[in-house]
Amino acid sequence: MNRRTFLATSAAAAATGLCTRNLRAQAPSPNSKLCHACIGVGNMGGSDLSNFVSHPKTKVVAICDVDKNMLAKAAAGLPGVRTYTDWREMLAKEGDRIDSVNVAVPDHLHAAIALSVIQARKHVYCQKPMCHEVAECRVLTQAAKGAGLVTQLGTQFCALVGDRMAVQYLHSRALGEIKRIALYSTRKSFSRLAGPRPDRGAPAPATLDWDLWLGTAPTRDYAPDIYHPRVWRAWQDFGTGWMGDNACHFFDSSWKGLGLTAPLSVRAEVQESWKSTPARREQTWPQSQHIVWKFPGTERSGGKDITVEWFDGDMPPTPDIQKYARDAGFAQFPEEGSLIIGSEGALLMPHGTAPRLLSDGRLDKYPKPKLAPHVNHYHHYLNACLGGDKTESDFIQTGPMNEAILLGTIAARFPDSELMWDAGGMKVTNVEAANKLLSRTYRQGWNIPGLG
Repeated sequence: MNRRTFLATSAAAAATGLCTRNLRAQAPSPNSKLCHACIGVGNMGGSDLSNFVSHPKTKVVAICDVDKNMLAKAAAGLPGVRTYTDWREMLAKEGDRIDSVNVAVPDHLHAAIALSVIQARKHVYCQKPMCHEVAECRVLTQAAKGAGLVTQLGTQFCALVGDRMAVQYLHSRALGEIKRIALYSTRKSFSRLAGPRPDRGAPAPATLDWDLWLGTAPTRDYAPDIYHPRVWRAWQDFGTGWMGDNACHFFDSSWKGLGLTAPLSVRAEVQESWKSTPARREQTWPQSQHIVWKFPGTERSGGKDITVEWFDGDMPPTPDIQKYARDAGFAQFPEEGSLIIGSEGALLMPHGTAPRLLSDGRLDKYPKPKLAPHVNHYHHYLNACLGGDKTESDFIQTGPMNEAILLGTIAARFPDSELMWDAGGMKVTNVEAANKLLSRTYRQGWNIPGLG
């Protein structure tokens, strides 16, 4: 379906009484089930699907995937489920038969689908990062503010006790005035494909609708083993690199705990081999990078600016940062996680674990926060759709954080230059060429009202 057909079908549905409910005002009754639809059911989407299916008051009634093999595998475990290959067709045809939708597709389609879901008056759960471009984040955040719907970003770890403990330590000012934050991931991954793409493409498998997979992205020939189903993260057309994929997890507790807002500036250092190879710089993301943001101070930094750094690949945290792990008894610096440095000590949190307070003895007996037990991140979202407590990663809260992370992907394409950021005007004030990367023009026939 092209844009015209999609909009015409949606309008017809609305005219017949579909897509007109205010779900926030008319949540399902306590004795009914939430009707949910999944867009993307392979790999991460398969994991998401299993979590939605496991909720006792949720029924997955429709699924969508451009890969027929993945679609068939998922459908086999869901008797009676309705199946689609085009998400636009699914939204248009399902109408008021669904209450909620989750999005688990390549990054370049996140904004287009999530905004369309909101416009269709459905609750939406979207995998991270929230968007592919900074401007998309701004649009989606604003749409969420006015929708009165439940939204959730797929930062599952923020629901765990460890991340919530870190937030509470920061709220209680256990570390004193915060000075510096280091986020890092040196784990090896297919997301760090070197590139460039092959000179010639190949026919897509009969089971894959390649045009639908491309969606809003530029037209590219299919090539086996470098895009679908997993390596797309390494390509600028489709993914946001290793930082876009993971920084949302590591940033979340610091962002919430310190009340961070938009950065003042961002600077990137990248691997020399990528920087000196034009074809790679135009197509793929760096395999190693060091990003530095400067954030305006908050009450928890004593009003002083806060430096936040990201390290990945073969650019690990600097020796002065790694020393904290050695002092804490680690034989090696943890592969990924975060370190928050304050005037009274530091907080080290290897990814997925409880935070550790480090100091010269001042924090040895600092009381641990008392927290409610862990709640499944997906179930928390579904409970909110059913009238329960607010989600912990709604778009309004995570949108500005995602903007900051995506500014890092722009800085990587202007290495060694500090980009000065005007959040209100949504522009880089000192490098005009960087502003061209804040948004993109969607492929013809894939324009979404309000985007691209």
